[in-house]
Amino acid sequence: MQSMAAIGECMLELSGSDADWRMGHAGDALNTLWTMRALLASATPADFVSAFGDDPFSQKQLDFFSRHGIGIAASPLIAGARPGLYAISLDGAERSFTYWRADSAARRLAEDAAALAESLKDRELIYFSGITLAILDARARDTLLHAVAAARAAGSRIAFDPNYRPRLWPDPTEAKAANAAALGIADIALPTFPDEQALEGDASPDATARRIQAAGVEEIVVKNGGEPALVVTGESAQPVSAISVVAVDTTGAGDSFNGGYLAARLLGHPPVEAARRAHRVAAAVVQVRGALAPFETIRDAFESILQSDGIV
Repeated sequence: MQSMAAIGECMLELSGSDADWRMGHAGDALNTLWTMRALLASATPADFVSAFGDDPFSQKQLDFFSRHGIGIAASPLIAGARPGLYAISLDGAERSFTYWRADSAARRLAEDAAALAESLKDRELIYFSGITLAILDARARDTLLHAVAAARAAGSRIAFDPNYRPRLWPDPTEAKAANAAALGIADIALPTFPDEQALEGDASPDATARRIQAAGVEEIVVKNGGEPALVVTGESAQPVSAISVVAVDTTGAGDSFNGGYLAARLLGHPPVEAARRAHRVAAAVVQVRGALAPFETIRDAFESILQSDGIV
């Protein structure tokens, strides 16, 4: 049976306005897993691998996961810890974030190496991101990468999105080194061109793809906002057009693309078709406020037929 895991941080999300703040649960790795959970059979095991506190808000997270068919595998529950928090501020459809995450429980997700290895055991697909790496100290980061590499050696496919966020790193050099180590154990890379341009100085999406390909990654999709995504496998490099919509909230757009793409690949769709379906999902998600769109919205977008694309 297919089994998937995403490694990262689930934060409390405040969205809305001064007159109407709403609390939800989100984080880049969770957003990606959420989309996959929506698109794959309910019997498919899906676990969010992290660390959690024992406060009421952590329990709300665990209850939320359970209601939506997401487990936590062997993730530790840490006495006295609590989740991080962020608030979304919108300017039209564009968003900015304010974070309170310095003592987030998720920063301790790699403290128990045995529990982490157990959480990743027998997975068809494991996903993590540069944000997952950034919230960990150097020792915990090494523990995580070792566990992911061991899972890959045992047969898991590894997907990684560098998802560079400068404020989470002490300096770009450390971010580059961590990303390089992650790409060295990845089968699928899902970078975003503006992020890679900012960190690595890449001149174009093709330059990003070829640099990552040179690191040994076989399957690469370079996202680029409303511009085409570039799908690179072997000698093939094919742009896949994005879908133009009137966005309400762009939070989680890239994460939902990742989840749509990875779900499509698990369902047997080839990379280019997977990217087309992922664009549909991302276009639907940005028309919903908050990072997590309803499962029905994601499913309908994934299965929709776009006459303009001629896709069935």
